[in-house]
Amino acid sequence: MNEEKDWFEEGLQFTCTQCGNCCVGDPGAVWVTREEVRSIAQNLKLPLRTFRSKYITKIEGEPSLVEVPSKRGQHCVFLQEGKKGCEIYPVRPRQCRTWPFWPENLRSFRNWIDATKYCPGMAKGLEGSGEFYSAKEIRKIRDHTPADPESYEV
Repeated sequence: MNEEKDWFEEGLQFTCTQCGNCCVGDPGAVWVTREEVRSIAQNLKLPLRTFRSKYITKIEGEPSLVEVPSKRGQHCVFLQEGKKGCEIYPVRPRQCRTWPFWPENLRSFRNWIDATKYCPGMAKGLEGSGEFYSAKEIRKIRDHTPADPESYEV
């Protein structure tokens, strides 16, 4: 089996610092699947209907976690500003779990460098610290998509 050659062929280092920068965007969206909604609701000990009405919105017809305004712009409702991290970190959506190995960040070394300006965990990787990810692991994360597109309906 021939693996494609990418600029990150030697692997990359990254460790999440839970700074929350990847949770902020104007506008942003945190896409969630049916299974993720159930998992988060269960983690928060909320009935599914209550969770959906309080924390789910539709963006271009697709379910996303609600965002709230802050000094840094809109951010995911589960980002704990003033504290460190994400309220639902253990059950965060796939979109969050796969940062920074998103296709747009991996398109080129320049894109990766640009993203490090906002992500201290990526910057630490450039300094030679952080968890090591092989090119094969990175491709698997980057290319991971839900098996069933309908799974995004909540």
